[in-house]
Amino acid sequence: MKKTVLFILLFFNLFINAQINQNDTIPKNKNVKFKYDALIIPSVLIGFGFVGLESHSIKDLNSDTKNELGEHIDEKITIDDFSQYLPFVSVYALNAAGIKGKNNFKDRTIILATSYLIMGGTVNLVKMTGNEMRPDGTSNNSFPSGHTATAFMGAEFLYQEYKDVSVWYGITGYVVATGTGLFRMYNNRHWLTDVSAGAGIGILSTKIAYWLHPIIKRHIFKDSDKLSGVIVPTYNGGKIGMGMAIRF
Repeated sequence: MKKTVLFILLFFNLFINAQINQNDTIPKNKNVKFKYDALIIPSVLIGFGFVGLESHSIKDLNSDTKNELGEHIDEKITIDDFSQYLPFVSVYALNAAGIKGKNNFKDRTIILATSYLIMGGTVNLVKMTGNEMRPDGTSNNSFPSGHTATAFMGAEFLYQEYKDVSVWYGITGYVVATGTGLFRMYNNRHWLTDVSAGAGIGILSTKIAYWLHPIIKRHIFKDSDKLSGVIVPTYNGGKIGMGMAIRF
């Protein structure tokens, strides 16, 4: 168990330090250069996940992590069904509380919707074309972790919106996202590689959404001066989700 915890803590420390030193903001004009260094962290996470599908040594790490966590499981804790949404919902909660972030409701909602479409489309496509059995043996769509992807998408969204106010908002979001990934493994629903790839996809989806935002706003929402909407939790047959309704 100690090896797994040390591995996760070391990676999380390196990840947070990189995020604090990063400055990949929304491009102000079309001449802004694409920041390739912002792709390093999510690419490493995604790469680790995909390599782990074939690498025997990484598969052994998956099994060791599963066994170590299994030794300490008394009962499942389904907090990850809620925590996956907490980072991006926090952006709207903070704005409602009067703590303004980088963008207004319209712009941040466009960015969030773009992020969610990229993330959800990617995760579902890989799940449908893959054949990775879950640790609990219930289905063969384990790779990548959708819960983790959602959480890290929201964490990067929270970080981008509030890093100029206080970097600690973003760090808190990443703590929650990391916890979500850990609980997915703790609950025997995902392998370490599933969580790693999901985290990378989530982060990358939000970064791409910010880079695409000026183009999307200019060509799709150029005549929409006002945008309103609501985000509500959903519950259907024991499954918890989040719904978004946008009017423009």
